[in-house]
Amino acid sequence: MGKRVLAWLMVFTLLMAVLPWTASAQQPTLRWGSRGASVSLAQRKLSAWGYYKGSIDGVYGRLMYGAVISFQRKNGLRPDGVVGPRTWAALGEQGATAGGGGGGGSRAASRADDRDLLARVISAEAKGEPYEGQVAVGAVILNRVSDSRFPNTLAGVVYQRHAFESVSNGAIYQPATASTIRAARDALNGWDPSGGAVFFWNPSKPVSGWIWSRPIIKRIGAHVFAK
Repeated sequence: MGKRVLAWLMVFTLLMAVLPWTASAQQPTLRWGSRGASVSLAQRKLSAWGYYKGSIDGVYGRLMYGAVISFQRKNGLRPDGVVGPRTWAALGEQGATAGGGGGGGSRAASRADDRDLLARVISAEAKGEPYEGQVAVGAVILNRVSDSRFPNTLAGVVYQRHAFESVSNGAIYQPATASTIRAARDALNGWDPSGGAVFFWNPSKPVSGWIWSRPIIKRIGAHVFAK
């Protein structure tokens, strides 16, 4: 009898040691702007498989986003740039289940990430523009998300190849101003001074001749807006 009790105690002790580790191994959903050890883990895995070419710094940025999209496409997953349960599973890890108790927090984090990214694009593209023009630039980006001709996520639109000069020249990585943060919030809340435009440009700067074929809706500050 003593041996049986001892055996059960050993099993119980082993379970107590394993269960906390198992819980901590469940990875959170990652998206643009996420930071921490889970991002580093995903970076290491994507780097080992040739998808990620950046440093293992625990910061989900442009290179990480491109790596996740490529990995998702290769593995038949929805290429949305979000490392959720399915993508974690493809990476060989356990992700937090969708619809769990932290769902509201995830949605709030997602909106905060979107606002930060949108604000930085507005700042880089329209920092010196009137406030209405700043909101209009944000609205154009959001209008593209809803347009079937463009990627269906904010990050996808922003980082679409050759879509925005501020991405190509790195200006997007500068902090947003207070004005452009407000402009991003207003655009996300539905204000669209552009009138439904999906293109904008500064006529005083060199642009592709093709862009002038788009019907211009209005002009705000130095930018024209077109469909």
